Amino acid sequence: MSIVTLNEVTKTFDGAGVPVKAVRGISLTIEKGEFTAIVGPSGSGKTTLLNMVGGLDVPTSGTIIINGTDITALKPHARTKFRLSNIGFVFQAYNLIPVLTAYENTGFIMELQGAERDARDKRVRQLLGEVGLGERMQSRPSQLSGGQQQRVAVARALASRPRFILADEPTANLDSHSTETLLDIMEKLNREEEVTFLFSTHDARVVKKARRIVTVEDGKVVSDETVAK
Repeated sequence: MSIVTLNEVTKTFDGAGVPVKAVRGISLTIEKGEFTAIVGPSGSGKTTLLNMVGGLDVPTSGTIIINGTDITALKPHARTKFRLSNIGFVFQAYNLIPVLTAYENTGFIMELQGAERDARDKRVRQLLGEVGLGERMQSRPSQLSGGQQQRVAVARALASRPRFILADEPTANLDSHSTETLLDIMEKLNREEEVTFLFSTHDARVVKKARRIVTVEDGKVVSDETVAK
């Protein structure tokens, strides 16, 4: 079942009066349960592509359809509402709220969605347990290591049961041990709960775990390889 379909998507930025074509006519389909890495050199367009799939940016042309909804046709408020319910994000910089605990950060999206307290509590405790932080629920980000903060970010991304998770360079600030732990958790969630992951990455360790590798250069897909695991 297709979760994401991109049709001839382009993105052109105004670079000091000179048009810069970051994405050049990419068509791509992501199926439910995929563990896919988008790779390519800096400036290749992979982060721009991820931002458009996530509804954080809009294409110059083309369409992006997520679970049957053309998000490129949505107005900003509707796109924000759709993103809140359908897409989970894991960023390079963690983006946790400093004054909130791991428990509060994880449940924040559910609170925005208006989820009942009991349902929120059950989901947050389950997820923090799954990422190995059941004993650190009351810790604030400053009391957690980088790897632990990123695991909270994964739990937060999963809390609202989104259609898929977008992870933009999620291991960039982590040491080798934290990276392996995080990837093992993500792979386990992917295999056991069919959580769909789409990564943008330079990290060979992420690429090694991926079962599909899409290579982008100069804003175009130059290869799309499925890897047997």
